[in-house]
Amino acid sequence: MSGTPSWFSLTPIADEIMERHPGYPVEIIGGHLLVTPLPDAPHARVLTDVMVLLINGELHRDETLVAQKIAIRLPTGPEDYAVPDLVVVNADIEDHHVENNTYDPVCFRLVLEVTSGNWKDDLKTKVGAYARAKVPVYVVVDRKHQRLHVLTEPAEGTYGTHRVHSPGETVDLPDSIGAKVTLDVAAIIEAGRPRR
Repeated sequence: MSGTPSWFSLTPIADEIMERHPGYPVEIIGGHLLVTPLPDAPHARVLTDVMVLLINGELHRDETLVAQKIAIRLPTGPEDYAVPDLVVVNADIEDHHVENNTYDPVCFRLVLEVTSGNWKDDLKTKVGAYARAKVPVYVVVDRKHQRLHVLTEPAEGTYGTHRVHSPGETVDLPDSIGAKVTLDVAAIIEAGRPRR
């Protein structure tokens, strides 16, 4: 069920927000407009560290692409889309363009979010949205609670497996992303901590 009447469009409002506030990620999920504050340096550090691990795991090659801020079209509403912090997608993603620079979820292998002040959106709202889109692997770097969440097996609007990992653990990402990649939870959480 959408949060807005069928005659009302959020897309022009989202476009206006992006025009007036460059860099602020704007998403429409479940008929609701989500605006995220600009990320801080520790947020960027986490993304870079994880991106390097994925690229070194040879996921940025012939069959897959590692990228930031590629919008995924969501089946939760007629205008719904999200802009994940980091993704692993099929290399032919441009063949799956839907509209308004969004892409069909079928080509997304992994979506990763790093929490900011909006941590509830990443740990609640987006879980259902990405599961409905059948994103096979959803990873959340939860900086607030210092945990790493790995969600797999999407079915019926939820994930069948939701594992929460603490510093001191290592996490092997599912092979379905296209390569073997291990994440050191302590290193990722530490990268997300402010240095001052």
